[in-house]
Amino acid sequence: MLIVGNTLVSEDIIQEVFTCELSACKGECCVQGDLGAPLDKEEIPLIEAELEAMIPFLEADGVEQIRATGFWEEDESGAVTACRPDGACVFAIRENGITLCGMEKAQRAGAIAFPKPISCHLYPIRMAQYGEFNVMNYHRWSICAPGCAAGKQSGLALYQFLRNPLIRKMGVEWYAELEAGAEAWKQR
Repeated sequence: MLIVGNTLVSEDIIQEVFTCELSACKGECCVQGDLGAPLDKEEIPLIEAELEAMIPFLEADGVEQIRATGFWEEDESGAVTACRPDGACVFAIRENGITLCGMEKAQRAGAIAFPKPISCHLYPIRMAQYGEFNVMNYHRWSICAPGCAAGKQSGLALYQFLRNPLIRKMGVEWYAELEAGAEAWKQR
């Protein structure tokens, strides 16, 4: 583990290569799994404030689920996005056989300011809080095998591929410290 500020970073995040290959995985991370995407508590009111503006970008069954039960629920680990009966996130949309984020599509179209939950933006990095420390781990999942293969071609380490989401979550100075730590780790 590397220690960056108050965050413990798994060495896998530095040594493993990864480049998301959406055309191969088809966005199945938005469909499969036991629960929806983890939400930070401060994200809930941000999404709530822009929910009506993103509705036109969502699929009808997702909107129906949101109207019936809301867009999030609480589980033993905290708040997560709600899922439809088929397992897909209520914000998931399907275009040309690929599952995408309707929230992100709305943001890119300028309809809303909020991009998407940070847990989705950081994936396949997962964060947890343990006491005063954040912990970052690489979540290995067979769905992401094409991203691992593409990473071998690109040569990008996971932390490099996820530079922008890591900066969004942790800040520019933190990311610079992570880069320095990764370089020192590689030199060992």
